[in-house]
Amino acid sequence: MVDVPTYLRRLGLPAEPPSAAALAALHRAHAERIAYTTFDIHLGRTTTVDPQESADRVARLGRGGYCYHLNGALSALLTDLGYDVRWHVGGVQGRGVPEPVGANGNHLVLTVHGLPTPRCPTGVWFVDVGLGDGLHEPVPLTPGPFRQGPYGFDLARSTVEPDGWRLTHDPVGAFEGMDFSSKEAGPTDFSAMHTELSTSPTSGFVRTLTAQRRHPAGADILRGLTLTTVTATGVAKREVTNDEEWWGMLTGLFGLGIDDVTQAERTALWDRVRTSHEAWSAAGRP
Repeated sequence: MVDVPTYLRRLGLPAEPPSAAALAALHRAHAERIAYTTFDIHLGRTTTVDPQESADRVARLGRGGYCYHLNGALSALLTDLGYDVRWHVGGVQGRGVPEPVGANGNHLVLTVHGLPTPRCPTGVWFVDVGLGDGLHEPVPLTPGPFRQGPYGFDLARSTVEPDGWRLTHDPVGAFEGMDFSSKEAGPTDFSAMHTELSTSPTSGFVRTLTAQRRHPAGADILRGLTLTTVTATGVAKREVTNDEEWWGMLTGLFGLGIDDVTQAERTALWDRVRTSHEAWSAAGRP
């Protein structure tokens, strides 16, 4: 069982019966307060795709994670709150990837059912807090464009996934798009890919420490020592210059709990990230 009171305190929300409005509030708070991050990978902490474990890490340690952790934890919380939540296999197409990858399992997607409104007569909502600079709040699972903050999205039927769906991101977004299957899935559908993403030296998650969060005006994205801020006025970038500022950014701007991280671990992590950033800069920032 999820420690619902502690989880909700981290979200800054009260417990209330399931509704479309309550779901939207939970989604917004999760996107704003629980960072999309590869922090634990770079600490050398082993994680799984078990939703209860992910929910415990979010609630007890004040940590975040990437899609398997964030959407997994949210699904566990929503289930305990009485929502009808379903998992789906997705596949994110990164920038520079010429074609959609299909539902290859590199992403976990949620849908929530049974909450009809005039805006969403079917009662089926597309829910995803695991895309970094993706959704800020849930949207009806129906085709059409929509806008959230500075980002324009489009939701359509997938051309590569039979009976599936395709989310296309804004040109300024961190990824090209994401396709997902309509079939229900479970944790075992993501275990092998999680191992690859969290351990392979070719994985972007292993190569670069990132922390990201959505907010009403846009998104904050930290990759290594580069902070990118996206708002309606444009994209701004700057470099973090010292460890005090960097750790303050992780714990403040991105809300990561680090009480379980020793001083030795903090020093070693900063040194690795700084060294990697300097090598990247020396190579011409490819």
